[in-house]
Amino acid sequence: MSESLKDLLEILDLERIEVDIFRGRSPDDRMQRVFGGQVAGQALVAAGRTVPDDRQVHSLHAYFIRPGDPAVPIVYLVDRVRDGRSFTTRRVAAVQHGKTIFTLSASFHIPETGLEHAAAMPEVPEPGELRPYHERLEEVFGKVPSFSERPFDLRFVGPLSWEAQRDPSLATDENRVWLKTVGELPDDQLLHVCLMTYASDMTLLDTVLLAHGKAWGDVSGASLDHAMWFHRPFRADDWLLYAQEAPNASGALGLARGQVFNRQGELVCSVVQEGLLRITDPEPSEPSGPSG
Repeated sequence: MSESLKDLLEILDLERIEVDIFRGRSPDDRMQRVFGGQVAGQALVAAGRTVPDDRQVHSLHAYFIRPGDPAVPIVYLVDRVRDGRSFTTRRVAAVQHGKTIFTLSASFHIPETGLEHAAAMPEVPEPGELRPYHERLEEVFGKVPSFSERPFDLRFVGPLSWEAQRDPSLATDENRVWLKTVGELPDDQLLHVCLMTYASDMTLLDTVLLAHGKAWGDVSGASLDHAMWFHRPFRADDWLLYAQEAPNASGALGLARGQVFNRQGELVCSVVQEGLLRITDPEPSEPSGPSG
């Protein structure tokens, strides 16, 4: 298991300070604000720890309200909205400096049988046929930027946004990425779901930039709202294909959606996100990654 994955698992292992109150910290990576996937993953951990083990999360809806301060802990307040026979609902508020920075509603469901069908996985190269993300970045920048050091192995099928920035003919509204954690994980389905929640915020807004031949630096951005539906159990330490598209950008907002497939081609998760995207000065002094 990589050090970055160990650090992420520690960050997701929230401190319980009361029955429905949890405290989380941010990594010491000098980010100006907390990464959106981190606060979403931590909030889902907090919700899940108040739910019986026989219920699995099947959906979440979240809003990013204020930028998170990585220098201070985040307090997660869980509201037990409903405990029904088949469904459990939780609402979580993430608080810093006395103000709510993020809210999440999550629904948990006892597994049942019923109708079955799903979209087909796109035909793409196998992850072993693709170069790792950091090698692609090194080719673009002549070095490996610090934001490439992630607890996930990413393998992009198509161009990176920085490649499309340099060659506009590569621009596309599709972004397909193989991903998995850099190391094996325990058999804890909630943990795998929380890690996918974290990872789902890493590349979605890049898909909007890619459609315009832009990259971070040309545009500043932040996640605004985020929704996920979990259809089938999966493992975050096995390859997952994150097939993303950008159907709309207008009014300084960009909409992206994604479907996540396992190696067997099963649809395991669906994602939709809207983000704030503002044009900035071109030619950034240092390459930078997205900040949720």
